[in-house]
Amino acid sequence: MITKNEPIKILVIDDDYEIIEFLKIILEPKYFDLFTTISGIDGIFLTEEKEPDLIILDILMPDINGLRVCTKIRRFSNVPILVLSAIGEPEMIAKALDAGADDYLVKPITKNLLLASVNKLTRRARAEQEAIYVKNNT
Repeated sequence: MITKNEPIKILVIDDDYEIIEFLKIILEPKYFDLFTTISGIDGIFLTEEKEPDLIILDILMPDINGLRVCTKIRRFSNVPILVLSAIGEPEMIAKALDAGADDYLVKPITKNLLLASVNKLTRRARAEQEAIYVKNNT
């Protein structure tokens, strides 16, 4: 559960080390706690194990593509998923959204657009979790 006093946990599933470093530089100083994997399969297991507050997912992965990762995660979790991909074709964007992604951004990305999308998704997740907490405790 996202609380106001804890860093927001973000799982990055991307095989591009430069993107991972870029995300660390941009997000970690903004009170986000990142953990990463270069494997889609490991990303599925880490989602179950670490229960991240947000996932940033690439489409082109060496072991399993991001669309399949997204579909598999949706079977057990409603965690917000932000696809960050070099593929900007409308058909691929539609497939990712249909697979359960909450947002889709095309690489290269600006710092401000990335932060805006991450903040939007984590705000929504926090509001949903708080509503569930209130409902269960009243």
